Amino acid sequence: MNLHEYQAREILRARGIPVPPGEVAATPAQAEAAAARFAGTVVVKAQVHAGGRGKAGGVKLARSPAEARTHAERILGMSIKGLTVQKVLVAPAADIASESYVGVIVDRESKRPVFMVSSQGGVDIEEVAARSPEAVTRLAVDPRYGLLPYQAYSLAARLYADAAQRGAAAAILQRLYDAFLGSGASLAEINPLITTPAGEVLALDAKMNIDDSELFRHPEISALRDPSAEPAAEAAAREAGLSYIKLEGNIGAVVNGAGLAMATMDLIQYYGGEPANFLDIGGSSNPDKVVSALSIITTDPNVSVILFNIFGGITRCDDVANGIVEATRRIPIERPLVIRLTGTNEDLAIRILEAAGFSAFTSMDEVVRKAVALAQQASAGE
Repeated sequence: MNLHEYQAREILRARGIPVPPGEVAATPAQAEAAAARFAGTVVVKAQVHAGGRGKAGGVKLARSPAEARTHAERILGMSIKGLTVQKVLVAPAADIASESYVGVIVDRESKRPVFMVSSQGGVDIEEVAARSPEAVTRLAVDPRYGLLPYQAYSLAARLYADAAQRGAAAAILQRLYDAFLGSGASLAEINPLITTPAGEVLALDAKMNIDDSELFRHPEISALRDPSAEPAAEAAAREAGLSYIKLEGNIGAVVNGAGLAMATMDLIQYYGGEPANFLDIGGSSNPDKVVSALSIITTDPNVSVILFNIFGGITRCDDVANGIVEATRRIPIERPLVIRLTGTNEDLAIRILEAAGFSAFTSMDEVVRKAVALAQQASAGE
C-alpha cells in the first residue's frame, strides 16, 4: 500500500523527525485558506501515488494565498501518470542550502533492510545511481541489532562535513529506520533531506510504501488507504479478495496461486508473448471470484487474449468452469478465452465448458502457446 506524502510526513513526524508543517486541501478555497495561515511563500504539491510530480507540473510555488488558489485550481483534477490528483499539500516554502537523499528499502538480494544515502538529493535516486553510482552509499542493516549509532553517523558523514549536521542527520536516520520497521514498510525515504542557511536539517518530502502483508499488524496505517488514488482495477481486485498485478503486455492471465502465476508469466515470455497482468483467484472454490476476475480483466483495453491457467487442488475445476460460464453470460467478452483446467473435478469441468461451447487444454505448454499465438495475431491485425 502506498501512502501519500502528507501521510508519510505525519508518520515521520511522530517518530521525532523534523518535518515542516503542512495542510492538505481538497479544494482551491481550502488551499487558499491554508496558504493564508502560513503567511508567506508556500509550495502547492499534488498528492498522488506517482513520481515525477514536479516535472508534470504538480508542484508550484505560490507567493500569495490567491496564487495558491490558482495553482490548486490547475493541479486538482490533473492526471499524473494516469492518476487523477484529488488533494494537494500546502506547506511553507523552505530556504534550502543543500539537498540530500536518504532511504531504506527491503533488499531481496541481501534479505535485509538496506540504507541508501546520497548527497545528490532532490531528483530520483535511480537517476543518481545510473549517472553517478559512486554517489550512492549503501549499507545493509542486521535486523537483529537495527541501525547502530556508529553506522548512522558513518552514513551521515557521507552527506555533511559539518559535525552538528552530521549528528542531526544520524539521529534522523535512526528515527527513519524506526519508522520503517514500526510501520511494516517496504520502502521509506526522505528526498530531499535539506539543510537550511541557518544549519537546520529537515525532511522536506517523504515517501513510504507499506507491505500489504503487514497491514493486519497496523490497522491505523491500513485506515490511511486512499482507494480514489489507486488504479480502479487494483481497487476492485482487492475488494473482491483477488491479487491483481498490472503489466505492460496484451495477455490477461487468470491463475490460482503465486507460484503458478510466476510460472505462467515465465512461460508466456518464453513463447514470445507479453503478459498484460496476472490475476490470482487464490485457493477458494468460489465461482463468483471467476466472475469478478473476468470483470476486472476486461476493463484493460490492452488485453487481447484471456488465458486461464488453473491447477485444481483446493480450487475445484468445476467451480472455475461454472464461473467462466456465468461470467460470459453476464459480461460481453469479445476477446478469445484460452482455458487450461487440470486437477480436482477436471472431467466435470470440461463437460461444463463443452456444454457451454468452450473447450479446455490440460497441458500448460499448449495453452500458453495458443494464447501467445492469438495475441500475436491480434497485434498483427489478423
